[in-house]
Amino acid sequence: MTWLWVLVAGGLGAVARYEVIGAVQRLVKDPRPWGTFVVNVTGAALGGLAAGAVAAGTLTASQASIAATGFIGGYSTFSTWMVETLFLAEGGGPAGLKAGIWNLVGTLVVGLAAAWVGLAIR
Repeated sequence: MTWLWVLVAGGLGAVARYEVIGAVQRLVKDPRPWGTFVVNVTGAALGGLAAGAVAAGTLTASQASIAATGFIGGYSTFSTWMVETLFLAEGGGPAGLKAGIWNLVGTLVVGLAAAWVGLAIR
């Protein structure tokens, strides 16, 4: 039965990712991948919240695993982030390389901070 919850949560996460990326890209009107940045950073924060909820006793480890593997796994996207980083780095010579590096490092730093904030909220 757990796999069914993971399946449902993953589907909901994927739909949420699609909607959030689209909304962010329409809002910022910038070809750079801000939507992917937003879903990965908020996904990291949600992961931190889930871990903090387990530590606080609000969620069981099983519930957090379903949330993390299902919803957060469907919502955040490592592969898209890597491909978009590669596209940024390949396009536009030195400026493109700089944009790719900023996308890679910026998402790592801000994502780690978001996970820490999520974990700190208990």
